[in-house]
Amino acid sequence: MKNKIEQLKKEKNAVIMAHYYAPCEVQEVADYIGDSFYLAKIAKQSDAEIIVFCGVQFMGESAKTLNPHKKVLMPDPTADCAMAHMVKNGIIDEMKSKYDDLAVVCYINSTAELKAVSDVCVTSSNAVKIVKALPNKNIFFIPDRNLGRFVAQQVPEKNIILNDGCCPIHAKITAKQITAEKEKHPNAKVLSHPECEAEVLKLSDYIGSTADIIAFAKTDESSEYIICTEDGVNYKLITDNPHKRFYYPLPHPCCQDMKLNTLESVLSVLEKEDKEITISEDIRLKALIPLERMLELGL
Repeated sequence: MKNKIEQLKKEKNAVIMAHYYAPCEVQEVADYIGDSFYLAKIAKQSDAEIIVFCGVQFMGESAKTLNPHKKVLMPDPTADCAMAHMVKNGIIDEMKSKYDDLAVVCYINSTAELKAVSDVCVTSSNAVKIVKALPNKNIFFIPDRNLGRFVAQQVPEKNIILNDGCCPIHAKITAKQITAEKEKHPNAKVLSHPECEAEVLKLSDYIGSTADIIAFAKTDESSEYIICTEDGVNYKLITDNPHKRFYYPLPHPCCQDMKLNTLESVLSVLEKEDKEITISEDIRLKALIPLERMLELGL
């Protein structure tokens, strides 16, 4: 199956992009593996005619927004992100009426429709940097309250208004689970994604995006880590650090939508060139503005 995928990629000038949370066998056949910011940059730079995006719906939408003339295919179009939809209708207009000089800062984990009514997109890798760079004092951060709270702590000079949304996978990780792992592995450092709840971040030795966690584990001198993010990251962590040990809260944080990306579905979408992402041109052009501003400010 992997050989057939490689053959089809060459025949069709296709590139496979996989998020760190995709299954390990999918990451193995990917041309690029990364977080949302990295993959967004690569999607724009790629000269491939077909992009197979092994992630969830909003990632494919972002790739299509940046590459309107390329085919962007999703191995399973039902793979979605619950947090991407966690902004109530009308709340952005409500916030704009309450606060002068308001910037709507939209986590890339959101629908194209939400991006279209936002001023700038961010990822967990660049959110602090971009919010600091904005001239606005008032920031409405959507949709994730936990990343927004983390940014607010790092940028106290801004008035950051939080939206009541979250990643269900990260939000399920509890301080009790971390304490239990620390009892079993007292020398392990706790590395957490800022989408986790505040109680988990308080117990953490390091807080960063998925890519930041991977980089920290590779350069840090410790040999054991408790990883507070989706367990698909384990593939890259083990690949980079075969002699280190990585533990996860129990039960393992696992995004079932990400796991819908399988070798079978990747092969099928390459063969049939179906399951293509489509976005109305009106929404695409509006969503393009905050995405391009993110790529500009996030460098």
